[in-house]
Amino acid sequence: MTWRKRIFDLFFASLLLIVVAPILLGLLVWLLVKEGRPLFHVAERMKTPEQSFDLWKLRTMTVVEEDQGVSGGNKSARITPTGAWLRARRLDEFPQIWNILRGDLSFVGPRPPLREYVERFPDIYAEVLKCRPGVTGLATIRFHKHEERLLSRCETPEETDRVYSLVCVPRKAKLDLIYQRNQSACYDFDLVFQTVGNLFKRG
Repeated sequence: MTWRKRIFDLFFASLLLIVVAPILLGLLVWLLVKEGRPLFHVAERMKTPEQSFDLWKLRTMTVVEEDQGVSGGNKSARITPTGAWLRARRLDEFPQIWNILRGDLSFVGPRPPLREYVERFPDIYAEVLKCRPGVTGLATIRFHKHEERLLSRCETPEETDRVYSLVCVPRKAKLDLIYQRNQSACYDFDLVFQTVGNLFKRG
């Protein structure tokens, strides 16, 4: 990550935190009343092929002892009504401002992958993770909805893993590498504005 991109992230994350803090507090109170504790879902993700970090989100699923792999149709029954509302508007990702301030994430970049996929596809992620992972990015904007549709049809963890491995990983990597080759401050602004625009369309 360049120092210019880091300054961009710190400035806008700090600014956004001031705006979002009252909303996040309200969401936490609402979640506490509706769903109880825990309020957050903390999961391991990879910053580089060797370095992991804890990704913070608002909890949108019922708690189970072991939760592995990406979310597909096999996990849909665990999504709470409150969680579904949060996910549709991506409000569950507000706590990732903390990850940006810590330097785990950038605003724009590839979505941070699970360790198991980094280990299974080392050549792909050696290239993709040359960029700091981000909250949004070209792959998020272009492929996220299609990925959700593909995975929602999967009825078992094995099917979810197969679809994600064979279809989602290579397609997202291709888009992430296009972003990497064309990365600039203007491009980052454009992708952030597209993301915000998509959220209003969903609302």
